[in-house]
Amino acid sequence: MKIVNVASEANPLIKSGGLGDVVYSLSRELAQAGHEVSIILPYYKVIKNKNIDAEYLGYDYLDMSWRHQYVGIFKKVIDGVNYYLIDSEQYFGRDNLYGYDDDGERFAYFALAAQLVIAKFTLTPDIVHVHDWQAGMLPTLMKVRPIEKHIPHFVLTIHNPAFKGYLYRESLGDLYNLSTDLYDTGAVRFEGMVSTLKAAIYFADKITTVSPTHRNELLSEEYSQGLCSVLEFRKDDFVGILNGVDVVEFDPEHDPKIKANYSCKAFLRGKKQDKDALLDELGIADKNAPTFGIVSRLTYQKGVDLVIQNALHLLYRGANIIILGSGEYGLEQAVQQLRDSRPDKVAVYIGYNDALAHKIYAGSDFFLMPSLFEPCGIGQIVAQRYGTLPIVRETGGLVDTVHAEIDGFSFKYYDPLSMRAVLDRALDVYYMEKDKMKEMIKNAMKLDRSWVESMNKYVELYKEIVL
Repeated sequence: MKIVNVASEANPLIKSGGLGDVVYSLSRELAQAGHEVSIILPYYKVIKNKNIDAEYLGYDYLDMSWRHQYVGIFKKVIDGVNYYLIDSEQYFGRDNLYGYDDDGERFAYFALAAQLVIAKFTLTPDIVHVHDWQAGMLPTLMKVRPIEKHIPHFVLTIHNPAFKGYLYRESLGDLYNLSTDLYDTGAVRFEGMVSTLKAAIYFADKITTVSPTHRNELLSEEYSQGLCSVLEFRKDDFVGILNGVDVVEFDPEHDPKIKANYSCKAFLRGKKQDKDALLDELGIADKNAPTFGIVSRLTYQKGVDLVIQNALHLLYRGANIIILGSGEYGLEQAVQQLRDSRPDKVAVYIGYNDALAHKIYAGSDFFLMPSLFEPCGIGQIVAQRYGTLPIVRETGGLVDTVHAEIDGFSFKYYDPLSMRAVLDRALDVYYMEKDKMKEMIKNAMKLDRSWVESMNKYVELYKEIVL
């Protein structure tokens, strides 16, 4: 099959979160299975600064109402996947990917340019797979206002339902050259606004999200981020497919970024060396203490507030805490205050450091991920690969990947006392049940979380539509 993924980020060129991992890993796996795969991506300033030696294919222009906009087109082949990069200094020549007042206009341009690339280079895909709100209007454009002879089938994957791509009604004409009838009939209307995510839900042939449990949550009022009423109409076309993980990048047996390599057959010595090296690097002296790691955006969604509320209890019980991430200002300040109060037991790195992330996965005993909601989550899966037992709240993909006291620990209710109870249980296992701890580590490391199974499920879904 010919498959085109359209997304706002994709490894190894650009990534701000799990979206970039998923788009790349799925595309690479599909290409290795013999499919013709392309990714259409903005040519951000950050990518240009990497000097990737992309091939210049030419340029064209597109109209956004009164705007006549230049579209530069570049191509780079990586791991058998064709990356088409859309160049616009006006929209993508900025320091950050998101967070601008004109993000609605920027990604309207991106969707229009993606349609232009598909038509201009006669990609004739069987499937156009769009990801989240940034690419959400593409199925609408290609079905309602086609510029190509071949109309493909469409799959939408919802990675983060919290962001819906809100625009004013008038934006349909002003940005997309579309009639406001689409709003008036309800096809793209959501909560009194145009929603590019709602548009994708309406016009896609199939809809996926990134874990079976999260699919069920999105159909419930409590966890749907308001989308349950919309998705209920499409529930027969809506499936949850669990994300895989890049087993080449995250491989404790061959990872060059960690001190000692190890496998599920022999891990005690290697993990101990990695723990010692990590704590030495961060200036923490107590090498025998249970060590809790976090690699995460520092947001309330990730449960960082629960971690902060339980931090003193962990320290009282002798634990070390290592935190890597950035996010909401108040939470960044809180974790730095925690470090300043106990620099002998707490290390904090604000920002992202890939090498340090690998060291935390390998050198920690436990990995904290008590999310308020979590569509899939990758951190807990990576931690299991390295034999670091995740401690999670029972939501979304965390339910589907962590099995209590088999390959990790979990708790149900989002409150500090529920989390404290499972932290105490994990510490009891660490201090007093050494054999159980070893068995759980082995169970976690033996899990097969490669992209092969997930890719096969996507292929089955694609075939359902095409055949």
